[in-house]
Amino acid sequence: MKMITVAQSLQARSALPKIIGLLQVRFFQPDFTPRDPNAKPKRYKYPPFYDPYGPRPPPSNKIIQLAERIAALPVDERCQIGPALTERLKHPKLEQISVDGMDLGSEGGAATGSSKVEEKKEKTAFDVKLEKFEAAAKIKVIKEVRAFTNLGLKEAKDLVEKVPAILKQGVTKEEANSIIEKIKAAGGVAVME
Repeated sequence: MKMITVAQSLQARSALPKIIGLLQVRFFQPDFTPRDPNAKPKRYKYPPFYDPYGPRPPPSNKIIQLAERIAALPVDERCQIGPALTERLKHPKLEQISVDGMDLGSEGGAATGSSKVEEKKEKTAFDVKLEKFEAAAKIKVIKEVRAFTNLGLKEAKDLVEKVPAILKQGVTKEEANSIIEKIKAAGGVAVME
């Protein structure tokens, strides 16, 4: 029994190079030299920070004296340097970034006060929302929606079936009124928000 298994394993070994071929044979290139295991790694000297413009010349004596005078000022006078330089050099004032429409969670406390002030301003962009439509006039409403949007038939049908749905955003008051009139003539009810 053992002889049979030994014979089978020998036959399998002789067939193995035929199956695998030369893919498993590894040749070293003649110029390959193995790394010295006792060699220490090379240490590179990195600059403390990356400056894409290269090394800069040292500051002039005038700049050093100015920096010393600024450092000698009291704290309340040092705080006035920034605004005075901004005004003197005519730098543009930095505007606060609007956070309207962003969900700030608990951090939105400060932004809510400023949004109330902005609401008092006259609104220039409006959204048109489809509230409802008559079942018999569904096809006419879909055609009107396709007329003032760039939607295909399927997308317009899906939008109309998801009533109430916003049909168009950020339009002028005149354009919103004309869209509402067209929807009303087709048998639907649209409102301006």
